[in-house]
Amino acid sequence: MTEKTPKYDLLIKDVRVVRPRKTGLQRADIAVKDGKIAKVAPGLAAGDAKQVVDGKRRLAFPGLVDPHMHTGIYGPLAQDARSESLAAAQGGVTSSLNYIRTGGYYMERGGPYAEVFPEILAQSKDNFWVDYAYHLAPLDRTHIGEIDMLIDKYGVTSFKIFMFYGGYGLHGASNQQHKFLMIGEDEKYDIAHFEFVMRGIQRAMLRRPKLKDSISLSLHCELADILTAYTRMVEGGAKVTDLDTYLTGETHDPECIDCKPLTGLRAYSAARPPHSEGLAITIASYLANETNCANINLLHLTSRKAVEAALKMAKAFPHVDFRREVTIAHLCLDHDAKVGTLAKVNPPIRSRADVEFLWEALLDGKLDWVCSDHACCRLEDKLGAEKKGKKNVFLAKSGFGGTEFLLPALITEGRPRGLSWNRIAELTSWNPARRFGLKTKGDLAPGFDADIALVDTDRSFMAGNKASESDQGYSVFEGMEMSASVTSTFLRGRLVYDQGKPVGQPGGQYLHRPYG
Repeated sequence: MTEKTPKYDLLIKDVRVVRPRKTGLQRADIAVKDGKIAKVAPGLAAGDAKQVVDGKRRLAFPGLVDPHMHTGIYGPLAQDARSESLAAAQGGVTSSLNYIRTGGYYMERGGPYAEVFPEILAQSKDNFWVDYAYHLAPLDRTHIGEIDMLIDKYGVTSFKIFMFYGGYGLHGASNQQHKFLMIGEDEKYDIAHFEFVMRGIQRAMLRRPKLKDSISLSLHCELADILTAYTRMVEGGAKVTDLDTYLTGETHDPECIDCKPLTGLRAYSAARPPHSEGLAITIASYLANETNCANINLLHLTSRKAVEAALKMAKAFPHVDFRREVTIAHLCLDHDAKVGTLAKVNPPIRSRADVEFLWEALLDGKLDWVCSDHACCRLEDKLGAEKKGKKNVFLAKSGFGGTEFLLPALITEGRPRGLSWNRIAELTSWNPARRFGLKTKGDLAPGFDADIALVDTDRSFMAGNKASESDQGYSVFEGMEMSASVTSTFLRGRLVYDQGKPVGQPGGQYLHRPYG
């Protein structure tokens, strides 16, 4: 008698399914076949599956799409891919989209992407625990000319401009940008270059009407001229009242709290003031209108001024499809955070008032996704060999990790504020998947990749370095009590992280976009 062949490879029994664009939770089982979700329904027979997992009534989220990571920025790419993608899997992330470029840090080399990107892919292969893709930054004219090739040959459909790089460094003021960017002396990374990047992307969209919805440009919006001037003042010992007097002519009571010298995260925020974000957003949006570059992502908005500028530009140019991003760190930390200079990042951590405004905007549906901006900056790199960066924020390096706490932190901070489970799934999975051409990512429905994160809402834990798979050595979320835990992460139906431990070996695939 021939044995019956099981209908499914995997059956996850008894979960509460969290779907984007829906209301409420569905009590159901999830059946998986050939890496895809085959069926979502209650009462599926255990005998129909090769493997059965008891979901224990946990929440089942679509695997997170973290659209803003920086794997390989401070360490070797292959090494970073292993450790930091494991941290991503720990947090329920199943798709890691990484910003990368030529120049200082990252690959530590210039030259065309035709030469550099195959090396990036070679170092990535077999090292990611989750599926992965890259956004690329065109730094010179050669890169602009490669946009079509990158789309067609490598499935790179998203690009980036760092607006402050033209006259400001990664960590503070700098006048060696050609050396840092590793571009020719006859090249200028300025507003004109940004315009030409937009024109290159717009041409690529016109040539590929079937792909146009998957092609987009992301912008880090800060202006070098403003940053340089304010950094000079703050590093020179300026106080809050000094800045107010300089800008408005007003004077203050010398006994007030704002008369103390600016230090730490407050100093860094003052050196890169919110209106620099707002002004850069305005310029970028006008250029998008001028070039008809239709799909624009405004990255890591940190302040009221940034968000309000972004919303005004959306009204001014309704034919441009703007998306607005916020990071989990900017939703959780303010510039008085106990971790101090460890939380130095670009754009900076802002005031508590700005944090609360970001939450208002998120709850009002004015922000499109929440990301980690994960950039593993190990402790010795962050503070320097003599730890001078601990006392002087301008000597510390910028960036930190956090993808492993993205979902728990959003649940912890968002649920008490009224953020629904379904909206969390939209912000962490559906919305970024749609924007970046991942057609079968971001939902728990038949035909989608079986990327699943199981969450226990009754298991709280203390975030921090000891609770992280990252190689960073510290966490800006240190001491934060998280109200929920990701217990299991499935990538295309394969268990990759479970109960605090990795399972098997890295099996992430490169996502040639549009994917699925």
